[in-house]
Amino acid sequence: MTHSTAPLQLGLEDLLGEMVHARRNGDMGRLALLAYCEVRRWARQAGENGLADRSTELITRNPHASRDQFMEQIDVLINELEEAHTRVVSQQMSM
Repeated sequence: MTHSTAPLQLGLEDLLGEMVHARRNGDMGRLALLAYCEVRRWARQAGENGLADRSTELITRNPHASRDQFMEQIDVLINELEEAHTRVVSQQMSM
């Protein structure tokens, strides 16, 4: 990550909060929007290109077999965002 981590950390915390809230409520439309637009945008700003690619593929590749499959992949994406949060926080602490 080449940018200052404080704004990235705050943005990621907001994004994670929105993702978890939408997941808890089962709001598939909101999850799709967040994954495609917001996760991808944040990941690109943070230099997390793999995460940006996975969030794009989650929405643009072949249709999901079921709602449950989509939600499982959203859970994986949330876990990846939490791992990215850990990296951002540790980088912030080392500065």
